[in-house]
Amino acid sequence: MLIRRLALTATALTCALTVTPEAFGDVRHGQQDRLTVTVAESGDGATEGTYELYCHPTAGDHPRAEQACDGLDELTTWGKDPFAPVPSGTRCTMQYGGPASAHVRGRWAGRPVDAHFNRENGCEMKRWDALVPLLPRTGMRAPS
Repeated sequence: MLIRRLALTATALTCALTVTPEAFGDVRHGQQDRLTVTVAESGDGATEGTYELYCHPTAGDHPRAEQACDGLDELTTWGKDPFAPVPSGTRCTMQYGGPASAHVRGRWAGRPVDAHFNRENGCEMKRWDALVPLLPRTGMRAPS
């Protein structure tokens, strides 16, 4: 009987401590995520410049603020940095995706962000494309 109660208590505690994406958003609500995004040479003058993005709640002058916050929320998982650079030594296709560049800085999920992006090879193109719509869609797509 005691073992059964302990098992039920452990199960109840596990359920209570399980963090869902919705709960994660509520926890972070008090600490607003904020990013400054600077985009150059994207091929679309309307998407170039510097934008402020605030999430939880959504605000700022980013042209697709709601979609950018939602996309970042989907990419944000425990132990992974959505802004991480391509690991050193990674083999990348030698495919040029154009002169577009971006700089993202600020705070996301309680951590500082200072990341640079370009489209100089297949790995960098894939990294850029993973952050659309935070970063603008460009004409050349990353290899699958």
